[in-house]
Amino acid sequence: MTTVAIIGAGPLGRWLVLGAARAGFRVLLEDVMPANLHHAREAIREELSPQALPAVAFASSIEDAVREADLAIDCVPDELESKLEILWLVDRMAPPSTVIATPTTNLSIADLASCTYRPEKCIAIAVAPKDLAAGVGPGITLRAAPATSEETVALVCDFWERLGFRPVVERSQT
Repeated sequence: MTTVAIIGAGPLGRWLVLGAARAGFRVLLEDVMPANLHHAREAIREELSPQALPAVAFASSIEDAVREADLAIDCVPDELESKLEILWLVDRMAPPSTVIATPTTNLSIADLASCTYRPEKCIAIAVAPKDLAAGVGPGITLRAAPATSEETVALVCDFWERLGFRPVVERSQT
């Protein structure tokens, strides 16, 4: 995996961009609000070394962000309507091989994944977005639906390991 799309340029999105770029990933950051993207661009330029900065690009649409993504991570509020909308958009605009990861503590990844054409490519990051951006320690829990493939689990585990976390995978029954 080389390319990660981050959807949402708030604190979590910026934190993920910084970590992914430092870990050697190519990163595309998108936000629906141009002002959020502008502020994120400035903050990221201040934080990243000149060597890591070229790994980050900024996209003005979800389609541009996910077009070449191996992994797409949404950073939208942990609310059903927001998650369904973003998963629907990513599902339709990203290549079929793109894995979709969504931070959620309230929603079932099996239910969310069933609303896509790629349930085997969906996985949850089982932590509240605000806690993730604040730093959750060395462990990170990933929640896989029954349909989630082992390839998806391996790809997302590799992402988190390269960011310095120890992923733990839980398989949900529903």
